Amino acid sequence: MRVEIWSDIACPWCYIGKAHFEQGLAAFEHRDAVEVVHRSFELAPDSPRGETSPVLDMLASKYGVPREQAEAMEARVARAAADAGLGWHPGRDHGNTFDLHRLLHLAKDRGRQGRLLDLLLTAHFAEERSVFDPATLVALATDAGLDAEEARAVLADESRYADAVRADEREAAELGANAVPFFVLDRRFGVSGGQPAEVFTRALTQAWESSQVSEDA
Repeated sequence: MRVEIWSDIACPWCYIGKAHFEQGLAAFEHRDAVEVVHRSFELAPDSPRGETSPVLDMLASKYGVPREQAEAMEARVARAAADAGLGWHPGRDHGNTFDLHRLLHLAKDRGRQGRLLDLLLTAHFAEERSVFDPATLVALATDAGLDAEEARAVLADESRYADAVRADEREAAELGANAVPFFVLDRRFGVSGGQPAEVFTRALTQAWESSQVSEDA
């Protein structure tokens, strides 16, 4: 069974939802038969590439709220991250994630996508490291097992893997996904948002049972 996950590195609920999904998957009887594929989705595709802003400034501007309300929004996701056993650093920046997704497609081709995604999310949300800095990106790619020169070459050429990112985003739109995280289980069931682990376990079980009925029919 295949599970496809549309997400963005800048999305805190994707960070939390990924942890919840993995907890739910661990409780699923047939977990060893599940293939997980990560798909690209940009929350802010129109944000200028190469520019960043403090996340609290972005939240206040995007939602038209006072800074105090933005801080309350941030505190809410910080508590949810802590409840999921995840690290959290409040001083992160926000920026365009297109290059990060292109690098993740390189990692997919090299069989290192899951590892790189974990490193990117941890660096962005739990560590004081900017994933929008090219040198940091190359270092994270190397830590994930990619060749540093190949990672630099992809980041330097904006056309590399651009079509793959856009194809993922078009497919998300065709499936009706306008927010992330969005989980598609065996192209039979969809789960939106950072749901509790038990929701994912039930959905996996339902998708598995549905596939068995189809095979027996």
